[in-house]
Amino acid sequence: MLEYLRRDVAAVRERDPAARSDAEVVLCYPGLHAVWGHRVANRLWHDDHRLAARFVSGVVRTWTAVDIHPAATLGPGLFIDHAVGVVIGETAVVGTDVTIYQGVTLGGTSLEAGKRHPTVGDRVTIGAGAKVLGPVTVGSGSRIGANAVVVRDVPSDSVVVGVPGQVIARSRPRSATAATDLDEALLPDLVGVTLGALQRQVDELERDVNGGVRTPEIRPSASGVWKGEDFSI
Repeated sequence: MLEYLRRDVAAVRERDPAARSDAEVVLCYPGLHAVWGHRVANRLWHDDHRLAARFVSGVVRTWTAVDIHPAATLGPGLFIDHAVGVVIGETAVVGTDVTIYQGVTLGGTSLEAGKRHPTVGDRVTIGAGAKVLGPVTVGSGSRIGANAVVVRDVPSDSVVVGVPGQVIARSRPRSATAATDLDEALLPDLVGVTLGALQRQVDELERDVNGGVRTPEIRPSASGVWKGEDFSI
């Protein structure tokens, strides 16, 4: 247990540049408090003190705004950044060195007993507002984009974006020793890429039909900025 606690503090220091000292992390990070409170509740749960475990879990939820069922399994090095609104269900399993941002749900899709919550592999990053639902497996080294909704298994070393989540295999898989993948600006825009390809095909067809003359179109510039004069704003 002590080793887990030390690993949790180290995870915060490694993945949050705003953390200036171990003391600050221990005293001021509700995500860490939620994880530590869960470790106490989880021990009570497995020692068959179920009511006490649920009570501790309820106190921690009120204190941190993070709702983790005491039966959930959380590996070492879990970092819940900003914490507010995170929900982790009873049969969820979270691996080692996972990073979870605010508003994330690891939820169920069934009222039946048994495994009904996600299993998250090692070194996974789950972006703000993402929902991972049902007994799905998120492979190690993967990244779930902000606000994505994951309802099917995700292979290792993948990126998931969109609703429902679309799985993209990494062109360059990350090693187990690589730094945590935290840059949301690097997520692919599947809809934009698809629409761009469709627009190019339409342009080619119009040139063929109009004898090489392209009709005016509404589209963003090369920098991705739309011109405002074409719209009523």
